Amino acid sequence: MKLHSALIVLSLIAAPAAFASDQTANSKTRDQVRAELLQAVQSGDMLASGESGLTLKQLNPGAYPLTSPAAGAKTRAQVQAELVQAIQSGDLIAVGESGARMSELQPARYPAVAAGPTKTREQVQRELAQAMAEGEVVAVGEDGRTLHEMYPERYHAALPGAVAASSHASPQSSSF
Repeated sequence: MKLHSALIVLSLIAAPAAFASDQTANSKTRDQVRAELLQAVQSGDMLASGESGLTLKQLNPGAYPLTSPAAGAKTRAQVQAELVQAIQSGDLIAVGESGARMSELQPARYPAVAAGPTKTREQVQRELAQAMAEGEVVAVGEDGRTLHEMYPERYHAALPGAVAASSHASPQSSSF
């Protein structure tokens, strides 16, 4: 019991010194804090009252001075050109909760998108067999780990010679 009391007393003695040293390391003067507050109020960067999470400038943009646009900002003409292109190609999101594009809901109204190079069924099957043999298939579960990450002792794909040997194995020879 005495040890417990002694530890409490020592911690109470040491705590103010620790907090005092932390405050002096990166403290600002009272005048610096007031200047930052005044600048934030004048520019509208203060959070508005309520639960919106918006700044005063976001709620009432006309009451605060304009800031310079970002370096990668687009002009109004560029944005309008992109909008026209999206309307013509059907890349706009359809109204509702589906999240589908207009070209997906009504493909006959929009030009067909040219498909890139594709793989044959045999190429895909070979890639799948190789991935299964090397344990590069995502395991069942929510963590997204591959079989090789979950069971490293079952897969020896890290060795250069093992990759070449496993690429000739059939998908049935896998332990899964």
